[in-house]
Amino acid sequence: MPMTSKKTPSDPEKQARMLKKLTDDAANRRNSYRERALRLFPHICGRCGREFSGNKLSQLTVHHKDLNYKNNPPDGSNWELLCIYCHDNEHEVRTESYFAGGRPGDEPPSSVFTPFAGLDELINLPGDDLASEERTADREKE
Repeated sequence: MPMTSKKTPSDPEKQARMLKKLTDDAANRRNSYRERALRLFPHICGRCGREFSGNKLSQLTVHHKDLNYKNNPPDGSNWELLCIYCHDNEHEVRTESYFAGGRPGDEPPSSVFTPFAGLDELINLPGDDLASEERTADREKE
């Protein structure tokens, strides 16, 4: 004996409530600051420059420049799109800065390490004697 499924007639009021909830949810999503930012800005991470489209678009997040998620001006001036990795890094740098004695909202301290300092002195190209003399003269002026 085959099993048959009985479809119960659905309640029209319940259907209307469900449809209203679905349309309201869709409208809220369209008006969320993330959706507005995605409409305003190109789908590119503001730090690393990676482009996002299709399914990968979910990896693009909205970063609030002043760290206040409630500050959402209509022109998007407080937002920047960052990939999830750069967004995590941005907040990690600020957290480290805070625990190092900074205040929330302070810019993280710039690095004192300059990896290419003095590199021009180490590179000695043939026929570059004049440029080397100019660099030495510039250093002596400082």
